[in-house]
Amino acid sequence: MSHHGVSPGQGHPGSSRQPGPDRSWGAPRLGLLWMGLALALALPESLVLWAPAGAHPLPSRDHPASRFKRLVPQLRGTFGWGNLTCPVCKALFSAIDFGLKRETSVAWVGSVATNLCKQLKIAPPAVCQSAVQLFEDDMVEVWTRSVLSPSEACGLLLGSTCGHWDIFESWNISLPDVPKPPPQPPNPPAPGAPVSRVLFLTDLHWDHDYLEGTDPDCENPLCCRRDSGLPPASRPGAGYWGEYSKCDLPLRTLESLLSGLGPAGPFDMVYWTGDIPAHNVWHQSRQDQLRALTTITALVKKFLGPVPVYPAVGNHESTPVNGFPPPFIEGNHSSRWLYEAMAKAWEPWLPAKALHTLRIGGFYALSPRPGLRLISLNMNFCSRENFWLMINSTDPAGQLQWLVGELQTAEDRGDKVHIIGHIPPGHCLKSWSWNYYRIVARYENTVAGQFFGHTHMDEFEVFYDEETLSRPLSVAFLAPSATTYISLNPGYRVYQIDGDYAGSSHVVLDHETYILNLTQANQPRATPHWQLLYRARETYGLPNALPAAWHHLVYRMRSDAQLFQTFWFLYHKGHPPSGPCGMPCRLTTLCALLSARSDSPALCRHLVPDASLPAVWFLQPQQAWC
Repeated sequence: MSHHGVSPGQGHPGSSRQPGPDRSWGAPRLGLLWMGLALALALPESLVLWAPAGAHPLPSRDHPASRFKRLVPQLRGTFGWGNLTCPVCKALFSAIDFGLKRETSVAWVGSVATNLCKQLKIAPPAVCQSAVQLFEDDMVEVWTRSVLSPSEACGLLLGSTCGHWDIFESWNISLPDVPKPPPQPPNPPAPGAPVSRVLFLTDLHWDHDYLEGTDPDCENPLCCRRDSGLPPASRPGAGYWGEYSKCDLPLRTLESLLSGLGPAGPFDMVYWTGDIPAHNVWHQSRQDQLRALTTITALVKKFLGPVPVYPAVGNHESTPVNGFPPPFIEGNHSSRWLYEAMAKAWEPWLPAKALHTLRIGGFYALSPRPGLRLISLNMNFCSRENFWLMINSTDPAGQLQWLVGELQTAEDRGDKVHIIGHIPPGHCLKSWSWNYYRIVARYENTVAGQFFGHTHMDEFEVFYDEETLSRPLSVAFLAPSATTYISLNPGYRVYQIDGDYAGSSHVVLDHETYILNLTQANQPRATPHWQLLYRARETYGLPNALPAAWHHLVYRMRSDAQLFQTFWFLYHKGHPPSGPCGMPCRLTTLCALLSARSDSPALCRHLVPDASLPAVWFLQPQQAWC
């Protein structure tokens, strides 16, 4: 969700002109072109999370930098850059970068971006103003160190002899020379073997300013708030416990969730995969984010007591949203303020070694019990919306290489591994996603479970062998959100996992989803009742919860419309859109379940044998509200 950037004409010599057919394009105006184009490409992408959800999943889109790269040949001809020399090009962009970082220039960039946001009606004027002010410093820093850096820009404009454009280029991590063991599917647990219950919380999105009775359909991207105003007399206002609209949750609903966990427990441990603050991403300070972190962490501790909790970092924890610079970014732009606060808040749950890597890069590993290793990944380092990755997206923080080391050590010891994170791997930048897919395939005997959130929906992603893309070898479970955003019931997940005993496979045996039915809860004098929505194996008729069972479920839903409608109802936590999900919608949704590797249409090639079907049906869904 990159935000803006426009170049100032200020701070550059007005007499500086470049040779070529169009001699009117001096450094200031060329800088304005670059930054204006950057804004035009980046702003609509940055505000996509504010688009209301529809009945059809949204197809993925290129990153703005990729679209920009395709436009360059046309721009080179249009603006007469063909005679631009390498030294002049580098001098030009060095001057642009220097000028952009001046305080007056950043303010000028912000004013242009704000006006463009308003003119294009990307968001309400007040939101445009606040969002640009929040994002402008970081975005100018990123653009001057990536797209507008002399090496990147001139390499793109003039070719590899003048620099190197490598934004989001392919890369690979290294795997050890240790041969991969033959695949060994887990044995079913013996009758009476211990079963662990793991509570899974994700996407809580507490809104400090939620207010009952306010307009749930206001003009802003997030409603049911103090600044949302009152609804027309013909429409009801926001409910006491939450609302089916573009709204997040009041604290009392999260307290109700945590205090009402009794019937779903007891729990052996908790996996909590982030997104604590609300979706008012245009108006958030670091103090706001830290208040959310400490308030909700204290609430979890209060109601779960001695149960160990293992968190992961969500994309909304930072401000600006999605802004997670790799560790080489230092100073005020770094994420140190956030990671240090997390380490302090989560210290009772995590050992010293885990806290050390958490402070550096927001990820960690630990052993919750003998024979099981837990790895918490910072999935913001794979995010398409993390604008800091435009500087360098090659294995940010060395996290994937570190993951390989952890998995190899676990394999050597005969341990199993659970991986938790926020953004699911199928929603990541292509190189990161493909490398992660390769790692999971290599360590398929070791990775016993993968658990993610982020989409707010109830879904999964199947992994296949890389040789044939036909043998299911792992599955990532994507649990539904606690928040209602957008138009959902609040919910949470409980996993039943092969328990704590010698030789345990630690695989998922089944899972249950619980919801709060808002229609019932918001009735006058009603009290909230968190109820079991469904059990996976019972509802879908699964023989077990291993990868092959989920693979076969997808193909059963392709031909069984009633089974798919059941899935569609549960996918939305019991509150699906009013519009039908026809065949294009169904195939797109099912394709996503097979696509744990992003930008890989081959994974869906067997879903529909008719090659004449529109290719758009096989584009990966990208949820609009994450």
